[in-house]
Amino acid sequence: MLDPSAESDTDVLSRGEMQIVGHFVHGSNYTFLANLKLGSRQVQAVYKPIRGENPLWDFPNRTLAKREVAAFELSEWLGWHLVPPTVFRRSASLGAGSLQLFIEHDPNRHYFTLTQSEIQLLKPVALFDVIVNNADRKGSHLIFDSLDRMWCIDHGLCFNREEKLRTVIWDFAGEPIPLSLLEDLSRARAPLIRGGELFNRLHSYLSIAEIQALEKRISAVIAAPYFPFLPPGRRAIPYPPL
Repeated sequence: MLDPSAESDTDVLSRGEMQIVGHFVHGSNYTFLANLKLGSRQVQAVYKPIRGENPLWDFPNRTLAKREVAAFELSEWLGWHLVPPTVFRRSASLGAGSLQLFIEHDPNRHYFTLTQSEIQLLKPVALFDVIVNNADRKGSHLIFDSLDRMWCIDHGLCFNREEKLRTVIWDFAGEPIPLSLLEDLSRARAPLIRGGELFNRLHSYLSIAEIQALEKRISAVIAAPYFPFLPPGRRAIPYPPL
């Protein structure tokens, strides 16, 4: 279930009057900063139009924006609230794309600046990346808002059917997954079956085969509840790592 703040933010993202005010120049796809206004509420958002996506050999074309939304939907369903409110908007300034609430943050604070005690808080993030098969968890994709709340961003390269996990977070390799997180995964497994509520929510953004692969990854984690080790024989840390 969405928390109340997420519901109001997603409403503004979905229906608010939109104006592009900036362009993020770093990154391989076109990404913009937008202002949105709905009634008395105003927010800023990161806008990723489908037409600005560069083709990739290992992900279906024109799907990255929808994967951003699927990551938000799954995080909310699990109750982990890791991903800023994100919607898919068909009518937007440069065409259909994802809109994610912009989080004001210090870009100099990220995974590589965390203390050892702060790193211990990342177990939900590490597990989330395993189940969504995140192919690009860079250190700068962990950000902190003015209240010191951590958020995870950039999930366009997730939910591939083939194993693609590439992340900087390997701190927990071999450790048991906390019971509370396993219980959340168990609660999500049944609704992921075709026709279930979570399946229906994700099917707006992912293929049936990708949702089935997600369910298999969740089942595998429940069956062997340990954080994975670095896989041999392939690159498992994104480049650049930050």
